[in-house]
Amino acid sequence: MAHVIPLDEFITDEWYPGFKPAFDHAPFYVEPFRTFNREDESRFWFLDFHWPRGLTPLGLIWNEDGYAWGTQFAAENLPLPPGRGIGVRMAGIHTYASPVDVTSPVQIGERAQRMGPRLGHFLENFDDIWAERRDEVERGWQHFVAQDTSAMSLPELAAMLADARAFHKRAFEIHFEVMYPMLVNYLGFYGLCGDLGVDQSQIGKFLQGYDTKIMETDRELGRLAKSARSAGLEQVFATTEDAQLGASLDALGGAGSAWMTQFRDFLAVYGYRTEGSCDVALPSWIEEPTPALAMIKSFLLRPDEHDYEKARAEAIDEREAAIDDARSQLTREEQEAFDAGLASCQRVNFPWWQDDHNYYIDLRVSLPLRWAARAIAERVGGEPDDGLFLFWPELTAVAAGEKDYALLKGIVEDRKQYFQHWHEKRSSMPKVLGTVPEAVTDPILIEIFGLNDHFLNGIKALGSGEEIRTLTGLPASKGKARGIARVLNDADELARVNPGEILVCESTSPNWTPAFAKIAACVCDGGGMLSHAAIVGREYRVPTVTAVGLATVAIKDGDEIEVDGDAGTVTIFTSATDRV
Repeated sequence: MAHVIPLDEFITDEWYPGFKPAFDHAPFYVEPFRTFNREDESRFWFLDFHWPRGLTPLGLIWNEDGYAWGTQFAAENLPLPPGRGIGVRMAGIHTYASPVDVTSPVQIGERAQRMGPRLGHFLENFDDIWAERRDEVERGWQHFVAQDTSAMSLPELAAMLADARAFHKRAFEIHFEVMYPMLVNYLGFYGLCGDLGVDQSQIGKFLQGYDTKIMETDRELGRLAKSARSAGLEQVFATTEDAQLGASLDALGGAGSAWMTQFRDFLAVYGYRTEGSCDVALPSWIEEPTPALAMIKSFLLRPDEHDYEKARAEAIDEREAAIDDARSQLTREEQEAFDAGLASCQRVNFPWWQDDHNYYIDLRVSLPLRWAARAIAERVGGEPDDGLFLFWPELTAVAAGEKDYALLKGIVEDRKQYFQHWHEKRSSMPKVLGTVPEAVTDPILIEIFGLNDHFLNGIKALGSGEEIRTLTGLPASKGKARGIARVLNDADELARVNPGEILVCESTSPNWTPAFAKIAACVCDGGGMLSHAAIVGREYRVPTVTAVGLATVAIKDGDEIEVDGDAGTVTIFTSATDRV
């Protein structure tokens, strides 16, 4: 009997106040995004971890450009045999995704036949292809960075908005165009290891120890913390509220001002980073530096410094030992096959998977849309953030002078209230909806979102009514740690994590990375071996278990738990209420 989680609560004709069906006519490749209908209950939908805050009306552009276009476009460009990309539905402001499955054996075979030559060409020419695509994104990015929205007329802002949307859509074409073949390449190596009798749980080790732009950013944050300590600024950081740190250090003069000069130099290089990915509602660190200062503060006040170079050296040593051990069990012919597959993954999959794509695409390309939208809203008499609460057709009409913004002010305020209402519901949103399958076959959903057997079993256990003390997931990063659980809903709460605590969350993204320098372990509801938490956990030597399914439900903030990154288990020893 199928395990069905009803959609009743989320099937409604009411959505954001003032929404009109005419707004929902964005381009798509296979399947458009929309709100839930009754027939959707026959499919499997999972709560997307990318936007724990939810999406504003303008933020829904990502569902259009990323899922309905980017994934579906890429899945045709490289014909993935079992799937045609990702479909998406909205429950309030929250995104649920589902694979667009290919079920016909004939079609699967035909797609596999077409995929082979295209995959081979990509792998052989990866360096040139990614360099060309990366430079294309970078040129577009530099164009927008050079713009001064304060000096633009409304027609000029309208033109910038259109250019920003085209840039956004193209960036996510590139994102998935590159991601899909690399994922297939990884899965090929995964299968080869299985055929050769190599322990597949060790593959993460084979691919660790490589530098990335995101890791580079984190090292610079650590360097700034060390510089603040050397300058005798620990007391200032310890006694000042995060939001006031910048002003207080500037007002201090001397060492404080000198340190702020270093910090601003850091922002000039690394500051176009947000506290989440792919969301126009999020400011960059340059616009709002408090999150970066708060993270530096947490590094500065921890009893010991994270040694980045030592951690990386240990990761490299562990990588080489794991590879040597695997090869020692193989014949010469098998070693040659293993070496070829490994070399391809090391060259092609990393460092791209290890967050370079996040640096160049996910964390930046929504910002030009944000800049243009806020400038347009302010120019027509609204508050800057009002532009984020307009649907794309409304914003373009306002920018073109075809619609009077004064007529939308009341609706915008209603939408802000609607957003806040659904934002507060996030922690109680079902992890999945619709018909839960016995197994997931789409490799993207397994390796990126962690929708494996562990996840599915965890979800099914939610309705059992039994007290859950032991959770099982994917052993993503080795090691064991015991400590206090800090359950977070999104990255805004990272400052609550104290050194030595265990981070528990839906999933992580690049903006969470600095926290790995101070946590004892990490537990995630979702995420596979190629998820952000798995990759960064291995680099930082932090025990990590992903794809638990119900970690944020079963574990309460303040519980004492143990994370076993070797076995893939999480044990709840003492509840927060018992400890009070």
